[in-house]
Amino acid sequence: MATPPPVPTSAPPSAPTPTAPRLLKALIVSSVGVAASHLVLSDTLYLSLAAQASAALGSGPGYSSGQAFTSALVNTFLLMPLVLWIGMRITGERKVGPMVLTGTVGWVVAVGNGIDAIDDRPGAMLPLGSLLLVVGATALASLMRRRSRAQASPPPGSFQN
Repeated sequence: MATPPPVPTSAPPSAPTPTAPRLLKALIVSSVGVAASHLVLSDTLYLSLAAQASAALGSGPGYSSGQAFTSALVNTFLLMPLVLWIGMRITGERKVGPMVLTGTVGWVVAVGNGIDAIDDRPGAMLPLGSLLLVVGATALASLMRRRSRAQASPPPGSFQN
C-alpha cells in the first residue's frame, strides 16, 4: 500500500506584485494614512484649544490643554503606522516594513515642522507640500523589498567564502 504524499503546511511563496500596481496601492494607502492621521491630529488639537478656553473662563479641573496636546501627538503617531500596515496587508502586499517606517518617520517630521501652523487655529492644515512629500516618500519606500532567502542563497555548487 502506497503512502500518500506529504501535505504542505504552508502556502507556496507567491510572486511579488509588479512595481506599478504596488506603487498605486501604496499611494492610495499612504494618502488614506496621512488624511486619517491629520484628521485625528486636528480634531484632538481642537480639544486642546477648547480646554485652554475653558481654563481661561475659570472652569474646574478636567481635561487640560497639555493632556490634549500630548494625546493629539501620541494618537496621530500611533495611527499612521497602523493604517499603513493594515492598508497594505488588506491590499495583499507583504514585506511592508520599509514603507511603514518611512511613512511614520516622515509623518513625525512633517508634524514636528508644521505643528505651529495648526496649533492655534481650529480647522487649519499642515503645509500641503509636506503632506505630499510624506505621501510620495512613503509610496516610493513601498518599492524597497528585502530579498527572499531563496533569492539570497547562492546557486548550488558555487564556492562560498
